[in-house]
Amino acid sequence: MVLELKQLEKSFGKKKVLQSVDFAFEHGVYGLLGPNGAGKTTLIRCITQLYPTKRDSVCFRGNDIQTDKYYREHIGYLPQKFGLFKELTVSEMMQMMAELKGVPKEKIKTEAERCVTLVNLQDRLNSKVKTLSGGMIRRLGIAQAILNDPELLFFDEPTAGLDPEERLRFKNIVSQLKGERTILISTHIVEDVETLCGCILVINDGRILAQGTCNEIQNLAAGKVYELREEQKSLLSEPYHVQRLFERDGQKFLQILSSAFQEHAIPIKPTVEDGYICILKKI
Repeated sequence: MVLELKQLEKSFGKKKVLQSVDFAFEHGVYGLLGPNGAGKTTLIRCITQLYPTKRDSVCFRGNDIQTDKYYREHIGYLPQKFGLFKELTVSEMMQMMAELKGVPKEKIKTEAERCVTLVNLQDRLNSKVKTLSGGMIRRLGIAQAILNDPELLFFDEPTAGLDPEERLRFKNIVSQLKGERTILISTHIVEDVETLCGCILVINDGRILAQGTCNEIQNLAAGKVYELREEQKSLLSEPYHVQRLFERDGQKFLQILSSAFQEHAIPIKPTVEDGYICILKKI
């Protein structure tokens, strides 16, 4: 295994934010899916050593990350809020980050330009960071994360605030990065992980509630998803959860999740989001 979490816990004062998290990561793309406040950012900050952890609760290739002096050289990290030196140009900022990451001096310029090109910002190398749009800033954040070709990549809410086009661009970038590396994408947006990730971890209240492929998460809602006209809502049997309200051919419909058989509703095929909500709502 590449990275292993063993009974990982984290508290702030009396509040326990992570509770006995166990998981082993191999190479591949993983999605860390959960609502805001579930513990996603805290988990990533523990893995990246931004927060101290108990001995042997996070291990890289069998070694405790606290005693592995080379561990940080294997990490690339895009935080949820990515701050930059706005008066620098893109090229200057990337070269500075490359130097901090230990890229050999003679390779700094080439490596900085390689990463900027991968995120399609090569035409902005001489632009000041403060002139970039929100989407470009996130792309630049990805570029600095992949400097020096790290084996471990952590993206915390990478598509937050991005429009659909930029979200698609992020997915394409991650697809290019697949290979002999471990990528963890933290998000509360299901569509960010369902087309990218080989394994999804559902987290809430500091615990891993479920893990599996997209199909496995989706199948947790099998036989629990129904739709019916809104005017028929009184015919539903408790318990049920209204997933969404939508219109079709001028009529309003409800899509619901329910562990009870719904005689007056039409069963439909579940999605990954349906499985995710079933996990969170314990349906």
